[in-house]
Amino acid sequence: MTGPADLLQRCSFPDAGTLVTCAVSGGADSLSLLVLAAHSGCVVTAVHVDHGVRPGSAGEADVVAAAAGRFGATFIAERIRVEPGPNLEARMRAARYGVLPPDVLTGHTADDQAETVLLNLLRGAGRAGLAGMGPERHPILRLRRSETEALCASLGLQPVSDPSNTSRDFSRNRVRHELLPLANDIAQRDVPLLIARTAATLREDEDLLQQLASTLDPTDARALVAAPRPLAVRAVRRWLLPFLCGYPPDLAAVERVLDVAAGRSGACEIGGGVTIRRSAQHLTVLATPPTPAR
Repeated sequence: MTGPADLLQRCSFPDAGTLVTCAVSGGADSLSLLVLAAHSGCVVTAVHVDHGVRPGSAGEADVVAAAAGRFGATFIAERIRVEPGPNLEARMRAARYGVLPPDVLTGHTADDQAETVLLNLLRGAGRAGLAGMGPERHPILRLRRSETEALCASLGLQPVSDPSNTSRDFSRNRVRHELLPLANDIAQRDVPLLIARTAATLREDEDLLQQLASTLDPTDARALVAAPRPLAVRAVRRWLLPFLCGYPPDLAAVERVLDVAAGRSGACEIGGGVTIRRSAQHLTVLATPPTPAR
């Protein structure tokens, strides 16, 4: 039987006594995050965000509240409104993180890591995208989805079943239910685990490059042009990340920004309603997406 002690050795929670906020939707992964954070000795606040997209979604907060009470965590319910329409997945994510603290912990697993890497690859996000998510805000990243489900079962927790997780309208679900099973069949191996391990290796290299890139001012056109290209690309990506709902810009968008920095064009659009312009060797963000309403 799977218990918290069996899994904690592969988690990366901060020291016991640390105050942490966990995003808990009520699914098996996020409930396991809550349980493991509590068992690690952290002082946990569990936050449930209701997007108001699905009928009856407000009742899922009760599942999280009960689990928080059982494992000694503080519970907070947040309600936001995301209207149906294009780019719903990205808008829901942006709205969700808009009401969560910047250092919130999430229940992403190795399976989520594999999906994220493949989505980034399909978007052309480059090496940073292939490095996937880092462990700082994703402490159960080395666990498998099957293990979080087994943990909930062993504790008698009944996770919320989100029907949107099977909808083929979302790219992540197609990767999860179509691309990865096909890859497993072709390779005759556990592809999500292989991808997650590769991402962890690339993350070490990426962390070093990001540290070097952090000294570069991405708004300084001359500095961008003079810098080694790998550092310039990372500086631009880091700069633009907050303006693109937390998603890194793809390589084509970064190239357009570097063209502006080099004077090959005066301005460019990078998607999401964001425009970059150069004036007096200084790059400026002219337009940003509207802040999602709560």
